[in-house]
Amino acid sequence: MGARRFRIGVALGLAALAGYVAWTMRSEPERREWVTATVERGPLVSTVAATGTVNPVKSVIVGTYVSGPVAAIDVDFNSKVRRGQRIAKIDPRNFVGKVEQARASLADAQAQVRKAEAELALRRSQLGRQEKLATSRVLSVEELDVARSSAKQAEAQLSLAGAEVEKARASLKDAEVNLGYTDIVSPVDGIVVSRNVDVGQTVAATFQTPTLFVIAESLERMQVNAFVGEADIGRVREGQEASFTVDAFPGRAIPAVVRQVRNAPTTVQNVVTYDVVLDVDNRDGTLKPGMTANVRIVTDRVADSLLVPTAALRFRPPSAEEAPPSPAPPAPAGAGRAGRVWRLEGEQPVAVAVVAGLSDETTTAIESGGIAPGDRVVLRLAPQGAAPPSSNPMLPGLGGGSRRGR
Repeated sequence: MGARRFRIGVALGLAALAGYVAWTMRSEPERREWVTATVERGPLVSTVAATGTVNPVKSVIVGTYVSGPVAAIDVDFNSKVRRGQRIAKIDPRNFVGKVEQARASLADAQAQVRKAEAELALRRSQLGRQEKLATSRVLSVEELDVARSSAKQAEAQLSLAGAEVEKARASLKDAEVNLGYTDIVSPVDGIVVSRNVDVGQTVAATFQTPTLFVIAESLERMQVNAFVGEADIGRVREGQEASFTVDAFPGRAIPAVVRQVRNAPTTVQNVVTYDVVLDVDNRDGTLKPGMTANVRIVTDRVADSLLVPTAALRFRPPSAEEAPPSPAPPAPAGAGRAGRVWRLEGEQPVAVAVVAGLSDETTTAIESGGIAPGDRVVLRLAPQGAAPPSSNPMLPGLGGGSRRGR
């Protein structure tokens, strides 16, 4: 019995001690860690990010109008060509035969004309004699009508033979044109960026013209076709500055200018994008067609403004009762949007009304409000037990740190 009483007494004592500790800890003020950032003054640039492809400003697809085996290729990749220069040759033997056949048909038609002319001359001579005989009533009227009909038929035969000559000439011209198409020539001055045929390969120009070469007019001036989402296209305008990087030169920002915002949308898996064309100077020849470009288009900028992290405008303290913020100075209509930040005064955050302006992914410009450079604004409440941050969590260029509240 004595041991049992001892154990019960020990248990009651431990329970009393635990209750005292809990009451003591509950009576202590709650400890809070505030993650803050320093309000700074400086420039801010708003950009739109997109992905695109580097392309020549103008490229021409060279095909063939006639079919046949490739007899010769005069250029290769990266060959510089002039307008009218032959770059390939289709085997012309079949087309030479068609030209000769058309010339023979033309000669036959011309001979038929001469025959018709001789026949017409004969019929006219006969008609003249019969008209004289008919005048002296030696020839009947019916015989005279037959002679006149024969003369008119000879005239018609001559006209028909003349039409056959024109038809034969047209056939000869068509055969000569097709023979000329066996010489594949460059339509522009430029450089060959693609060659899709080899000597001996047969090309068939039937329902669709086969692509033999792709010629870019110049690679000293390139363009980037960037695909901008529908949420950002409203901020993109012609003439805006832009820059992009390519994987071949990851540390180099290449300048560009928006030349065109095309209104034709492209929808892929319910994602709508618009083609934005950027002009690029490539006189150093570093850019190649087909490179993937990571584009940033500058849509707006401010030269000097108060800057705070965008997270400061979204922060709300966990307290159920919030003091009303101090009023912000009036701003022009449409100049910005009303917001609130929490400035750390002493060890407690105080609400301050502001007018927010331009914003990028992480930073927002403050157009007016009750904050000044050097003020500390609260970003979030640090996790319990975590050490207070020692540096500003804002973007590079904005100072910061943390304060502890109780």
